[in-house]
Amino acid sequence: MENTKPILSSESSKGNIINLQKGRIPPQAIELEEAVLGAMLIDKKGVDEVIDILTPEVFYKEGNKLIFEAIYALFKNSQPIDLLTVSSELRKNSSLEKVGGDFYLIQLTKKVSTSAHIEFHARIIQQKFIQRSLIRISNEIINDSYKDSIDVFELLDEAESKLYDITQGNIKKSAVTSQNLVIQAKKRIEEIAKKEGLSGIATGFEKIDKLTSGWQPSDLIIIAARPGMGKTALTLSMARNIAVIKDVPVAFFSLEMSSVQLITRMISSETGLSSEKLRTGKLASHEWEQLNVKVSSLEKAPLFIDDTPSLSIFDLRAKARRLSSQHGIKLIIVDYLQLMTTGINNKAGNREQEISTISRNLKSLAKELDIPIIALSQLSRAVETRGGTKRPLLSDLRESGAIEQDADIVSFIYRPEYYGIDQWDDEEGSPAEGQADLIIAKHRNGGLGNIRLKFIATLGKFESIKNFDSPFEFQSKMNESNKEIDPKRLPYADDKIDDEDKDLDNLPF
Repeated sequence: MENTKPILSSESSKGNIINLQKGRIPPQAIELEEAVLGAMLIDKKGVDEVIDILTPEVFYKEGNKLIFEAIYALFKNSQPIDLLTVSSELRKNSSLEKVGGDFYLIQLTKKVSTSAHIEFHARIIQQKFIQRSLIRISNEIINDSYKDSIDVFELLDEAESKLYDITQGNIKKSAVTSQNLVIQAKKRIEEIAKKEGLSGIATGFEKIDKLTSGWQPSDLIIIAARPGMGKTALTLSMARNIAVIKDVPVAFFSLEMSSVQLITRMISSETGLSSEKLRTGKLASHEWEQLNVKVSSLEKAPLFIDDTPSLSIFDLRAKARRLSSQHGIKLIIVDYLQLMTTGINNKAGNREQEISTISRNLKSLAKELDIPIIALSQLSRAVETRGGTKRPLLSDLRESGAIEQDADIVSFIYRPEYYGIDQWDDEEGSPAEGQADLIIAKHRNGGLGNIRLKFIATLGKFESIKNFDSPFEFQSKMNESNKEIDPKRLPYADDKIDDEDKDLDNLPF
């Protein structure tokens, strides 16, 4: 018989040594997979501990994946989980022979006697799956990097997105059954009920929150106005209310102003000291004390400001993912949209297409992170040339109709005194000085309306108009008597308001 060398140490005709012991196999932990499945088969407690940690994809061995799918199906239908029921479920799906028959299931139950360390083992299995996913993604990135047809910035964004998915434990998101969605929706409704009816991020402005139920997760909100109308002031006021009062993490991306300028404006709003005094530093002793005391709440606020100039949409997405992962931000504000770039050399120079790409990516990012994103936007000069009150319209959105299409909410800031108009365009002709309308012109999931706000120019901030926001305070000023208040007569008691009710909102006090 011809003497042959073992394959583990054989030599090829070219002299290359083949050594399987030095070969690479994907990271795996099959013994732990078997131990976890065995513990799930013998102990219901083991199922409860790891059913939310593991998914079928994390199992390296195909047979183990099928067994977990059977266990999960029984768990979802509230059926008992043991050797017999899992065997029956596999037989029903014609998978019993694929996993090795009843003999393999019996062997799994013999490998463990308790589910004491099942969660620890499950975490290791998950880590091996993450390692395999990183290898797969890395290979995809390497292959794509050799292709000249793929834009380098798109490649960077795709790589960042895939890595972010791994950190969020969402390697591959697939379609979800209506049953799971109904359960999620019911849980969300219960959470909303506990939060007194607000399903989103409360802005601190009562009328805005009433109309929108707060800024909703995955929504793109556009706040548009002409320069100097108060876009930054309004969003800074919101950021202050959300981060300082509600202690909700907020990220503010400023492409126009420096971070020090922004925080100085917030200090002015927080302390009541005018911006002029803060710029010159001419403060009295009691004002220095006021500054030191009142700024402490702002120091502790979970507010993150990024003033990178000419920020590209791809850089924004990378920064936002990092902030979401590290600090759990719940709201992003971008000031403002037209100053952003795509990060791609646009030879055609079509700015409208660029803005379309930016707005589409902002909406995509809002859905990916499941948080609201507020993007400020400029209005075209058409507002200035229009006669009458110069109230903005959706057609005034600058450079792209895609903004209107992608946005869930489009709102405008309108201050009559900006145009030298000292009265509101209502029947009473109430004074407009120091006031503004936030016009909700598009609302994909709710009603439209105009919300009157107070604007304090010296502090660069917006506030609710107290008597306007509080029907009971309004009624007490109208009548000193203790008559019962009819809910139908309260301002903004309903989305649909009679003309007579609107007149009540415009009283000057």
